[in-house]
Amino acid sequence: MISLAQLHSQLGSDLRPASGGAVAVRQISGVHISELDDPTPYLEGGELLLTTGIPVSGGEAKVQAYVRRLVERDIAALGLGLGAGVDEVPPALSAACASAGLELLVVPDGTPFMSVSRAYWDLVGREGQADLTASLGTQTALARAATQTDALPSVVKALAQALGGWVAYLPADSGAETLWPTDNHTMVEQLRRETSRLDMAVTHSASTFQIHGTDVVEYPVLVGRRTVGFLAIGAGRKLTRADRQIIMTVCVLLSLKAAQQLESDATAAALGSAVTKLFLTGHVDAGRALAPDLGIVAPTGAVRLLVVRGEIDPVLVSGELESRLRTGTGWAGWPEAGGALRSCRLRHVAGGLSYYVLDAEYRDAGTPGTSGGSGSTSQSEPYDADGGAGNAAVTAVLSRPMPLERVHEEAGQLAAMVRALAAGQIVDAPEGALDPRAQGWVAALRGYRRADLIGTVRAYLRHRGQWEGAARELGIHRNSLRHRMGIAAELLQADPDDPDVAANLWLALRWA
Repeated sequence: MISLAQLHSQLGSDLRPASGGAVAVRQISGVHISELDDPTPYLEGGELLLTTGIPVSGGEAKVQAYVRRLVERDIAALGLGLGAGVDEVPPALSAACASAGLELLVVPDGTPFMSVSRAYWDLVGREGQADLTASLGTQTALARAATQTDALPSVVKALAQALGGWVAYLPADSGAETLWPTDNHTMVEQLRRETSRLDMAVTHSASTFQIHGTDVVEYPVLVGRRTVGFLAIGAGRKLTRADRQIIMTVCVLLSLKAAQQLESDATAAALGSAVTKLFLTGHVDAGRALAPDLGIVAPTGAVRLLVVRGEIDPVLVSGELESRLRTGTGWAGWPEAGGALRSCRLRHVAGGLSYYVLDAEYRDAGTPGTSGGSGSTSQSEPYDADGGAGNAAVTAVLSRPMPLERVHEEAGQLAAMVRALAAGQIVDAPEGALDPRAQGWVAALRGYRRADLIGTVRAYLRHRGQWEGAARELGIHRNSLRHRMGIAAELLQADPDDPDVAANLWLALRWA
């Protein structure tokens, strides 16, 4: 807004203080001309009111009542034009304005009121142009920042500098925050609490609250209808319309970057799944050859296979693994389990299970004497939609270290184990969990083409060797079942009724 001082500087002697002193810095909302005794019904407050003196031509009481009405309406200043109604400032008007604290200005004879009004609008136009120029400059800087490799920190920094305050971006998945200034971490936990309390992830609306006595405005960043993050701003001053336009520009930029990242993550997941599937099906050489072409680094040493029941966010699973480590349950010899999972690109989903091929030699970045990790920010607790942490029922089996070539052999055994676990269990797979002959048994049964020996043996074992029940399930005569089981025993070179053989064969057939 324009101040009286700016208008006086623009007009010089054409608008001067009646007292001869300095002009107040008070801002004015406009210039209004009126000769009414009571112009206040047509005023909003904050104006510079110009008059030729007709309303103050009466006695002292009339003048005081006139000035009192203007003050009650919060008029910024009264400008008296000389020459048309009065030739000099009436003493009663000077006294009434001084007593009421109303700024009294003089427009000398020969200066039309239009000159004052035109000067005001010239200043408004210049200020608007300056705001537009500044806004365009800021928007250009933000767009340039968004194209950089470290786009998020650059955009947050540019916005904070433009607003003269602090800015924080909080991912909705409880990932690492991005701040400017970068050491301004004191309010992060309070921001997360306010975000959860106001349910911003669901309401998709901006909110305003206070932290440490500072007004904070927070906006959700959306990709479609999904909230991917929150932009919190402590400007330290009242935000202008131009400021809000800049903030909305940043929200759009962050939304676009998030959409690009989601698309990139989906592509990377598909590529990683293709390589992982090759390893799971025993085509290790093909997987190793394909991985570099897809930008994936295949493990060169020992690996661990993690099988999780259901399709669960890797961040959630890694947080749960780390939580179990902190409570001393499982994987005592591999404290980097959570980090290895977060850095893992070898993931495949099939049959309601998620398979992760993890680098067993993974070490967190910065650990002395070890190889560097992915550099991902460690999160101690997983995030869920209810705002809680560690509440997901993660059910999983983690293998011991093994060569990549053994993943195919172990996958079926781990899959059978994880399906048998109660919800929420995470266990280590015992070394040598199944008879090493188990996969050979399955291959031999599958190779017999004259009858479905896989289905036959599976039904037989399911009914614990009861001929009638198994035959009824298969829809064949029990004598036919006996014939098939005789062939199966010859192929297995083992007795299916032996408890050890039956247990190992049953688990292997769960995957077949």
